[in-house]
Amino acid sequence: MKKTIALLVSVLMLAALLAGCGGEGKTLTLNVYNWGEYISDGSEDSFNTIREFEKWYQETYGQKVKVNYTTFASNEDMYAKLSSGAVSYDVIFPSDYMIARMRENGMLLELDFNNIPNYANIDEGFRGLFYDPDNKYTVPYAYGVIGVIYNAAVVDEADVGGWDLLWNEKYKGEILQINNSRDAFGIAQYKLGLDVNSTDRAEWDLALAELKKQAPLVKSYVMDEIYNMMESGEAAIGAYYAGDYFTMIDAQAEGIDLQFYYPERTNYFIDAMCVPSCCQNKELAERFINYMLSPEPAIANAEIIYYACPNKAVFTNEDYIDEMGEEAMEILYPEIGDFSALYNEYAYRNLDEETLDYVNSLWESLKIN
Repeated sequence: MKKTIALLVSVLMLAALLAGCGGEGKTLTLNVYNWGEYISDGSEDSFNTIREFEKWYQETYGQKVKVNYTTFASNEDMYAKLSSGAVSYDVIFPSDYMIARMRENGMLLELDFNNIPNYANIDEGFRGLFYDPDNKYTVPYAYGVIGVIYNAAVVDEADVGGWDLLWNEKYKGEILQINNSRDAFGIAQYKLGLDVNSTDRAEWDLALAELKKQAPLVKSYVMDEIYNMMESGEAAIGAYYAGDYFTMIDAQAEGIDLQFYYPERTNYFIDAMCVPSCCQNKELAERFINYMLSPEPAIANAEIIYYACPNKAVFTNEDYIDEMGEEAMEILYPEIGDFSALYNEYAYRNLDEETLDYVNSLWESLKIN
């Protein structure tokens, strides 16, 4: 009897050990943290990236995986949650400037690119950039450029061009401004020819003065509210991300004629996939990233989110090009061969704490007044 009990205990211990080591009977868990509406999720008969990954993983590795997919609204929200230590994620999708901050604070793990062979699909122009100069921590997912969206049924074509349109008194009460300090000040700085990463307070004061000139003309300071206001014709001019322009024209009301252009100086940004230091299964996370770079999910995601993709398997794919159309390709992929040069010149960098505090105080004074 004792031998039987001992044998049974041994069997149970072995089973537990095998399960703990990732045996075939155990369902692995992957926690993914991404922006809202930033993946093809199966809605309206689209490709369901998460479910397809789970199927692909079991077929490829003979093991079940369950993806817990949650979303964040801003880089700052994501950073606060991770830095609190109260949560654990395996794959995150922060923006470039936040990646630099997390890397400097030891919050990211170096990637094993042996598990990410599809990294070869990433265009060379998106490597070695300021937020990850040695290409150790990130795989670019999407990128974009801020431009001006306007209703051609209201705005005279002769007034179109540059950032001046957002300061044109003819359109008082028709203008929207981005409701965050970095982008609002950035637009003023690009307009004035200033350095958006300056530590010179006098330059930030000049930008504030420019925003104060604009304030009486502004209908509202907005983020996602811009969609409904531009689509309905409630406003006629706003600055926003190129990819979102196509979402707006898909939903614009009758009589609205939304158009888009890039000012010469503007912000270029990149969102990338990373593995945070709190990751519980790094190899699984890297395999997920690799899957996201394969053609079918990469193309499906790019088509759904309407942002440009640094993946050559996407932007050189003839079916993708045909699906997006000539106008979209021209807007989403402007001068892709020169991207790194434009990005290095105009993209936001992290501001030091003193400068950031000063900018936030200026922003508060603008909004109060």
